[in-house]
Amino acid sequence: MQRWIEKADVLIEALPYIRQFEGRTVVIKYGGAAMLEPALRANTAQDIVMMRYLGLNPIVVHGGGPAINAMLKKLNIESKFSKNGLRITDEATMEVVEMVLAGRVNKDIVNLINQAGGEAVGLSGKDGRLFCARKTFEEGEDIGQVGEISSVNPKVITAVCGAGLIPVIAPIATDMNGGTWNVNADTAAGDLAAAIQAEKLVFLTDTPGLLRDKNDPDTLIHRLHTQDVEGLKQRGVISGGMIPKIDACLKALDFGVRRTHIIDGRVPHSLLLEIFTDKGLGTLVSHDVAPGANG
Repeated sequence: MQRWIEKADVLIEALPYIRQFEGRTVVIKYGGAAMLEPALRANTAQDIVMMRYLGLNPIVVHGGGPAINAMLKKLNIESKFSKNGLRITDEATMEVVEMVLAGRVNKDIVNLINQAGGEAVGLSGKDGRLFCARKTFEEGEDIGQVGEISSVNPKVITAVCGAGLIPVIAPIATDMNGGTWNVNADTAAGDLAAAIQAEKLVFLTDTPGLLRDKNDPDTLIHRLHTQDVEGLKQRGVISGGMIPKIDACLKALDFGVRRTHIIDGRVPHSLLLEIFTDKGLGTLVSHDVAPGANG
């Protein structure tokens, strides 16, 4: 009997969050182990479907670096990266990136969500000109067909979510001339969340969140005020792959997104724990956390 009471307590704890977020949109950047390990893949798909049945509008933006690397290796094309970790994308690499991201990886995620009981639709940023981009340079270096998003067409997302479907988006963009651009998935998720003024932006990562010491999970920063970000960058606490995630959080918050989260996708059902429980997990990045507390 106690076990059943505990299950009821969990449902009661979730009730105010279900009420609060009904009809709201959550953008999920899907990556890391949650995309690769079978059990975590199933957990994540179940979480996304549960969110939809509880009245939220989940939107998935995914990466796919390991799958791209594997295909490039198979085709004897060298994987090259810039100083800041962006993939140097020549024409041959761009063809592989689009094929893998908008093809195999995207449809695999769609199938995963559908098998979990949802109804997902696969898109790339080219569909309906969801993402239009312009060429980006890194410290003056030409890194090929790498773009930064210049505009987002929210009508595409409104139409898909309005039909009760779950959009799954590959971060491939176009331009007014029909060109193709490889866009950082973290940045794409942040730009999309900003454009549609989502309730939440959530990054699934392979770390507990933002750590003061990347080798010590006990140094997790639970709540981060945006005013503290620059100081943490200067001290090297925010570095590497965490930079585009934090920058995406800042942009999303500036454009009206209420909460942004960086959570550990290796924890089973981490999405549900973050959104529907009192404690949550990971790092909350917000304008309305007391500044200095974690800076």
